[in-house]
Amino acid sequence: MKRIIAAAVLMAVSSGAALAGGTHAGGHGDKAATMPIGSPGEASKAKRSINISMSEKDDGKMLFQPAVLKVKKGETVRLKFINKGQIDHEFVMDVHDGIMEHKALMEKFPEMEHADPNAIRLAPGARGEIIWTFANAGEFGFACLVPGHYDSGMKGDITVAN
Repeated sequence: MKRIIAAAVLMAVSSGAALAGGTHAGGHGDKAATMPIGSPGEASKAKRSINISMSEKDDGKMLFQPAVLKVKKGETVRLKFINKGQIDHEFVMDVHDGIMEHKALMEKFPEMEHADPNAIRLAPGARGEIIWTFANAGEFGFACLVPGHYDSGMKGDITVAN
């Protein structure tokens, strides 16, 4: 009986640590509809696609191509991704402060899984897409927030024009 109680206590303590790491679903999911950068879009409204590749170079630099995106306020765009690299990469778009907050969280919990509509994580060779409606004009950003990737150059800018 003591072993069962000890096992239950151990499971409760270790599951608390796992919950602290969490997934993005619990942290940002409801916020997505009201993000300054916009919200998930409907595929039928996407009139334009932008292809974005993720990769790393032999010198350690990591990058998105293209690293600058230009869209219009109210435009729904299909962002199509391919990870051409040898390691996992992700794409997260937000306001600059949101990206930096997310970066700090990823550094604390590098195994965090994403469930945010403004983000995607891809294994080497994988493809994916985000359909997004850009709600507000302004300057935004995107980045790979796998620890070390942002600092290796994996970031870019999004300009949303009126």
